[in-house]
Amino acid sequence: MAETRLIQGRYRLHDVIGRGGMGEVWRATDESLGRRVAVKCLKPLGPQQDANFVKVLRERFRREARVAASLQHRGVTVVHDFGESDGVLFLVMELLEGHNLSQLLEENKQHPLPVPDVVDIAEQVADALAYTHRQGIVHRDLKPANIMRLGDGGVKICDFGIARLGADIGFTSRLTGTGIAMGTPHYMSPEQISGGEVDHRSDLYSLGCVLYEIATGAPPFDLDDAWAVLVGHRDTPPEPLRTHRAELPDYLDRIVLDLLAKTPDGRPTDATDLRRRIVSARTGPNPVPVAVRVPEAAAPGLPSWATRMTHGHRATTAVAVRTAAFDPAAGLTGEWTTASRVLPAPDRGVPDATPSPGSPTPHSAPSPGSPAPGPVPGSTPSPELLAVLASRHRAGLSLGRLGRWEEAEDVHRSVAEDRERVLGPDHPETLTSRYELGFTLSRLARPAEALRSFSRVAEARERVLGPDHADTLAARQETAYVLGRLGRHFEAHQVYAAVLSSRERTMGPDHPDTLRCRHNLAFNLGRLGRLDESYRMAREVAEARTRLLGDEHPDTLVTRYEVAYTLGRLERWPEALATYSDVASARGSVLGPDHPDTLAARYEVGICLGRIGRSAEALELYRDLVDARTRVHGPDDPETLRARHGLGVNLGRLSRWREAVEEAREVCAVRERVLGADHPDTLVSRREIAVGLGWLADWAAALSVYREVADARERVLGPDHADALASRHDEAHCLEQLGRHEEAVDLYRRVAALRGTDGERNTS
Repeated sequence: MAETRLIQGRYRLHDVIGRGGMGEVWRATDESLGRRVAVKCLKPLGPQQDANFVKVLRERFRREARVAASLQHRGVTVVHDFGESDGVLFLVMELLEGHNLSQLLEENKQHPLPVPDVVDIAEQVADALAYTHRQGIVHRDLKPANIMRLGDGGVKICDFGIARLGADIGFTSRLTGTGIAMGTPHYMSPEQISGGEVDHRSDLYSLGCVLYEIATGAPPFDLDDAWAVLVGHRDTPPEPLRTHRAELPDYLDRIVLDLLAKTPDGRPTDATDLRRRIVSARTGPNPVPVAVRVPEAAAPGLPSWATRMTHGHRATTAVAVRTAAFDPAAGLTGEWTTASRVLPAPDRGVPDATPSPGSPTPHSAPSPGSPAPGPVPGSTPSPELLAVLASRHRAGLSLGRLGRWEEAEDVHRSVAEDRERVLGPDHPETLTSRYELGFTLSRLARPAEALRSFSRVAEARERVLGPDHADTLAARQETAYVLGRLGRHFEAHQVYAAVLSSRERTMGPDHPDTLRCRHNLAFNLGRLGRLDESYRMAREVAEARTRLLGDEHPDTLVTRYEVAYTLGRLERWPEALATYSDVASARGSVLGPDHPDTLAARYEVGICLGRIGRSAEALELYRDLVDARTRVHGPDDPETLRARHGLGVNLGRLSRWREAVEEAREVCAVRERVLGADHPDTLVSRREIAVGLGWLADWAAALSVYREVADARERVLGPDHADALASRHDEAHCLEQLGRHEEAVDLYRRVAALRGTDGERNTS
C-alpha cells in the first residue's frame, strides 16, 4: 500500500511505523471520525496462494478480529474496525504513545529495567491476561515487542487477534522443512515447541520469559542457534535471575522461575493467582516501591504541564506507536485522559430488588481526547510533582481494582484537589481524577455525590472539548446512570437520549459505545414503565450485538437478559423463560456453571417456572441453586438467601406450607442478623412467614407478623409508600379473617385515602 492511500473510503494511510512477520503497521487517520489510528495490514493474499488456504485465512481473520474487537480492558490494545482492501486484510487499532519493552531494552543498551518497573509491568500484564483468559482467549505469542509501556506508565498487550490467527492457521505452531518451529523461539513454551495442547498457562510461560529478560537484560535461553533455544526451553532448567542480578528481590526470582516450569501444572494456576502473588509480595513487609516515570521537559512554546507528554518513538517491530512530533501551533500530541483503566465489563445494575447482570453500564471508559486549551495560570508545577500525582492516581485505581473503595475515594479526592490547584480545574488530568472520584462514589452507593462529580466533569469537557467529544459523552452517560440510581428516571432518559443521538451521529449505530448507550436507554425505559419500547430497543441491541460479537459474547448475553426481564414484566412468561434458559445455558458453557452471571440467569429461570405453574421444576432448580450459591458465596451471602427464599415460595405454591414457613423463618433470621431487622429483604422474608401462617389458618399469628412488617415499612419508607400501604392492606385482610370487620374497614379506608382512591372494601 502506497503512502497516503485511502482504504474503504475512510482510513488514510500515512507512513509505516512497524513491520513484523505477518505484516506492517501504518500510522493513519480515520477521516470519518477525525481521529488518528494505527492500521495493521497483513501480507497480501496473492493469486499464487491456494484458494482453500485463502478462504480459511479470511474466515479465521474475521472471527479473530471480532474476538479482538470485543476485548475491553485497560491492558489490551483497542481494536476499532477490520476489513479487506484489494486483497489485504487489515485491523484498525488505537494509536498508542509509548515504547514496547523491546525498545525500552534497546534504548537502555540491553541493561535490565529498574526493579520497580519490572514489578509494575508484571502486575499490569498479569491483570490483562487474567481478563483475556477469562474470556477464553490465549495470546500465544507474548513477547517484549507485543507489550507496550505507555507515557503515563500504563501497560498494554498488543496483537491478540493477530497472534491467535497465526496460531490457528499454523504460522506459529507448525514446524518448517528444517524442523525449526516458526514463531518467536525465545518466548515459546515447551508445549508449543512440542506441538502439544496450548492453554492459558502457555501465556504465563511466555510472560516468565519476558520478565526474565527485562529483569536481567537477556532472555532465559540466550543462544544464537534457534534449535538450541528451543531445546533449552524444553529440557534445560533456567538459571535463577539473581545469579545475573543480585539486587533482585527473592520473591520475584521465585515467581519468574515458577512461571518457567516445564509443565503447565507446575506454573501458577492462572494469571489472577499470579497477580495476587505479585501484589502480596509488593505490599508485604519489605515492599518494592511503585515505579514512577520521570517526565521529559516540555517542548518550547508549550505549557509547563506538557512535560508529561512524550514525543513517541518510531517502531522497528510490528507495534502501533505514535510518532508525530510536537507542534506548538496544533497543541499536544498526548492524550487528554490518563486513566489506565477501561471498565466496561458486563453491563450490570439492579432491577427492582434483585441484582441483575442485565442493566446499565455503571462506568464508561474515557476516550482519547483533544489538544489542551493552553497554559494553566499560576505557578509552574515541577516534573517531580506531576510524577508523584500520576503515581498517586494509579494507586487510587489499584485500590479500586482491589475493592478498597473507601481508600480509593480518599486518594482520588486528594489527587483531584492537588491537580486542580497546580494544573487548573479544566485540565484533562484534573477532570480524569474528578471522573474517577465520581465512579468511586457510585461504587460506594453515594449516587448524589457521584452525580455532582460527573456533572462537573461533563460541563467542563463540553466547554473545552465540545458536546460531541467522546470524553464529554462518557461523562454525560455516567450522569444518566447515577440519575437512574437516584430514581430520577425521566431526567436519566433525557440524558441517555441526547448521548445516544451524539454517539450515533459521530460513531455510527453499531459502535460498541453506541450499543452500550442504547442498552442503558432500554433499561431506563423499563423503569419509566414504557415496557413495549424497552423490549423493542433491548431486542434490537441484542440482535446487533449478536451480529457483531456473536451469540455467546458477554455483552450479547447481558442484553438478552434484559430482554427476558422485560418480557417478564410484560407477563410474557413463556418467552421470558425461553430467553433466560438460553442465556443460562450460554453462560454455563462460556463462564462455567458456578459463575455468578450463570447463577443469576438460573435464578430468573426459576422465577419464570414458578410464574407459569411449574413449581415442582422450580423447586428442584432452587435446591440446586442454593447448593451452588452456598459453595461459591457461603451460606449467609444475600444471593444464597435469595435462592432459599425462592425455594420457600415454591414450597408454598406446592401447598407444603409448614415447610415453607420453616424455610421463611430460617431465612428471615439469617437476613436479620446479616442485613438488619429493617432491611427490605428481611421484611420480605418476614412477610412470607405471615403468608404461610395465613394459609395454615393461624390468622392471629399472621396478623402479628403483618403488623410488624407494616410498622417497619412505615418507619423506614413513610406511611404513604406503596410497600407500606400493601402491608397495611395485608393487616386489614387478617382482621377480616378474624371477624374484626370494623377495624378492617377503618384500615381499608385509611389505605384508600393514602392511595388517593375512593370506596371501601366489601367485607360481606
